[in-house]
Amino acid sequence: MKDYMLFSLKLVNLLLMFSICFTSCKKDKDKLKGEWLIPKSEVLDGGPGKDGIPALTNPAFIAASDATYLQDNDLVVGFISGNDVRAYPHAILDWHEIINDDVNGVSIAVTYCPLTGTGIGWDRNVNGTVTTFGVSGLLYNTNLIPYDRATDSNWSQMKLLCVNGTLIRTKVQVIPVVETTWKTWKAMYAQTKVVSKQTGYSRNYDRYPYGDYKTNNDNLFFPLNPKDKRLPSKERVHGVIINDIAKVYQYYHFTDSMQLINDSFQNTDLVIAGSQPDNFIVSFVRRLSNDTLLTFTPIQNKLPVIMQDNEGTEWDIFGNAISGPRAGEQLSATVSFMGYWLAWGAFYPNAEIY
Repeated sequence: MKDYMLFSLKLVNLLLMFSICFTSCKKDKDKLKGEWLIPKSEVLDGGPGKDGIPALTNPAFIAASDATYLQDNDLVVGFISGNDVRAYPHAILDWHEIINDDVNGVSIAVTYCPLTGTGIGWDRNVNGTVTTFGVSGLLYNTNLIPYDRATDSNWSQMKLLCVNGTLIRTKVQVIPVVETTWKTWKAMYAQTKVVSKQTGYSRNYDRYPYGDYKTNNDNLFFPLNPKDKRLPSKERVHGVIINDIAKVYQYYHFTDSMQLINDSFQNTDLVIAGSQPDNFIVSFVRRLSNDTLLTFTPIQNKLPVIMQDNEGTEWDIFGNAISGPRAGEQLSATVSFMGYWLAWGAFYPNAEIY
């Protein structure tokens, strides 16, 4: 019986993959009307259609102690505004891809593409108008194309840019989030709330919907252009974008409980902080607005505090000064996020690898 159930599950996954690949070949000209900043020929129909994958808006949250559907190693995207701490699990985002939320006065859209492994916080206030984002059903370089419901414009998640419609050429304002495991997040922020499984939709949030996609480097649903083979396609890396050029950092540089890299990229002084055991990498600008250049050393076993600067100030995982002479200040966040290498190589050709 066990073998039969396993065979059935694999068959369902194969049929899902076939369905997606088959329908992606279809081109709906109406969906591609107007000017696009990305090649129309490479904008593909993902299969489910517009809003076929339903984004969530202001979902219900539960306490961490009630989130029995999450395992310690499950990934979450974490966000904090004031005293409001929230976690958006991949287990929910795999099925909905976008969560529009309001957190202590911040209108955020947590956008997540399961096929590129990219979770990014977007500001929903666009040119003074607060909007919500939905899933267009279109993909570019196997990456999510959200649309905004105020103007129906299409946006590229990884290019952080409106690529079609009324708002074309408008840039995304990124809101810093932290991607890590549920275990690490709730250990840092026991008061966190987390998205409930009661979303109003009938989905099996206990099951990953894409088979072995996230672990099989040879399993791709859609074509990439270009396809960069310098790293395994599904390796999760932290990418920093400056002047539309990217540099990525791999987990193997962060083998101890907490390690730092003081680096320079595109004439910008950076500190990259990460921990492989705790499963996170974050990055900040080291040079302050008054031109002071800080140097950092890691702090062990004190999460969410991760490092101390040469002046004696301690900083947390969001770049907030927790104690010391600069308490209350905040480091400038980089434009950065976690994602599969396959997507970094396609969206930012010749991306530098640290």
